[in-house]
Amino acid sequence: MDFLKKITVLSLEQATVLPYLTYRLTHDGMRVIRLEHPVYGDPNRMIGENVLKEERMNAYYLCINSGKEALTLNLGDPEGQKIFHSLIKELNVDIFSTNQLPRNYEKLGIDYESMKALKPDIIWLGVTGFGPDSNEAAYDPILQARSGMMEMTGEADGDPQVVGVPLPDMGTSEHSYGLLMKALYKREVTGEGSCINVSMFESSVSWLTVPITLSALLDKNISRRGNTHEFFAPVSVYRTSNGFVYTAVGNDRQWKTMVSQEMFKSLDKPEYEKNAGRIKDVQNLNRAINKITQKYTTEELIELFNSLTLPISKIKTIPEVIADPLVEKRLLSAQDPVTGTRLTLPPPPNMTPYLEKLDRQLPFPPRFGEHNKEIYGKLGYSDEDLGRLKENKII
Repeated sequence: MDFLKKITVLSLEQATVLPYLTYRLTHDGMRVIRLEHPVYGDPNRMIGENVLKEERMNAYYLCINSGKEALTLNLGDPEGQKIFHSLIKELNVDIFSTNQLPRNYEKLGIDYESMKALKPDIIWLGVTGFGPDSNEAAYDPILQARSGMMEMTGEADGDPQVVGVPLPDMGTSEHSYGLLMKALYKREVTGEGSCINVSMFESSVSWLTVPITLSALLDKNISRRGNTHEFFAPVSVYRTSNGFVYTAVGNDRQWKTMVSQEMFKSLDKPEYEKNAGRIKDVQNLNRAINKITQKYTTEELIELFNSLTLPISKIKTIPEVIADPLVEKRLLSAQDPVTGTRLTLPPPPNMTPYLEKLDRQLPFPPRFGEHNKEIYGKLGYSDEDLGRLKENKII
């Protein structure tokens, strides 16, 4: 994976979908430079609590931007485009990514053909809401609504709900991550670059494997079902004397093991022996289980189910997740050299050699235009030049 440390990514990014992708790329050791408009910048910089007591470094932005560098540049200005061309060539940019609306590609000079003319083997990624032919605005909850995710989330007799994490944003990031790795391999083998267009809508719909297939195959209404499962029972959240647990009985053998315990003996009925019978009477079954489980503590039930190798978990709060031994030892962090503020960041999907080498400590999220002087200086721009460019709102 050492070759990934030689990869330079220039990303005209904002919001969540692309910043999360490039944040993931920093975990591999890639050099990621985020590009922002010198006046407007990334709106997410101004969302959430102002924990550092300074502009454009609010809490929401801090979550997914560690390990990056930051430049400001007005690509709508001819001089800005000239600087942009220098960046592509002088930094030997391997990957350029953007989540601008497609109508802005040619106007800003960031369309694939223009970039390919500058660097023939460049890997170009455009992330859009609904594909490169659409300029429709796309926010995560809108995509959840249109893709059917919201229809699948919530109680059966309640309103549709958004998923607790922005899956269209983060799922599209993960799909894009895989496509970029494939493009890097293609370039390594053939020497050719790639043009990759990723639709957040298509990415979101792709997660609906069971709902779409069964809906079409069986002409069946597939909708939200709360905490229960359409094909297995008992699978749900159950109240305990001091909280909640989630348990999932996935087959008849596990059910027989469960009802062999004294506390569940009353549920050992012939009509419940097979999963189909339990599904048929799932509401009454779950009510009966709840009457039993609420007499015991969460800890007692977990100890019992674990001893029987039956799946169970406490419904954990976020602080409890952070303190989980399996999570705690793999948490990432970043500390601000200016204020001393320390960020606790979730573990990556897999621990990369680069993160291990850093002892899981990433550089702090960059301030607005933090690396202008360093990077533009290496392109030959003097302090006087940079002052003029800043005054003219080009950087």
